[in-house]
Amino acid sequence: MKTVTLNSELESPVETVWAVFADVTRCDWVPGVDAISEQDGIRNFNMAGIGEVQEKILLLDNEQHCLQYSAIKTPSGVAHHLANIQLTALGNDRCQLQWTTEIEPDQFAVAIEQAMNVSLEGLRNVLASES
Repeated sequence: MKTVTLNSELESPVETVWAVFADVTRCDWVPGVDAISEQDGIRNFNMAGIGEVQEKILLLDNEQHCLQYSAIKTPSGVAHHLANIQLTALGNDRCQLQWTTEIEPDQFAVAIEQAMNVSLEGLRNVLASES
């Protein structure tokens, strides 16, 4: 199992960034996803080049600004997927993002890291347009 970690300082207040993550059906920051639906803690979407994905929301903590989710259905044969997004306020309208994903088999780690980086860029664009 591989673990991919992305750490980034964002030039937005923690509450603004959290509003994006807390809406688990919001997809304007995730390239290749046109719509996300959620029912009973399971979110469903189609990702360009990948297909249908289902993720179970394991934790959505508005006080601690933490989201944890796991892919439970993918067309690619992922045996294990667990992601954790944690935001920490830094003051001066900035926050720290730590996004960690465990993935198995290991061969998917490169694609996961690329997707996380592209999504981070999408998040930065959304935050810039909202400020």
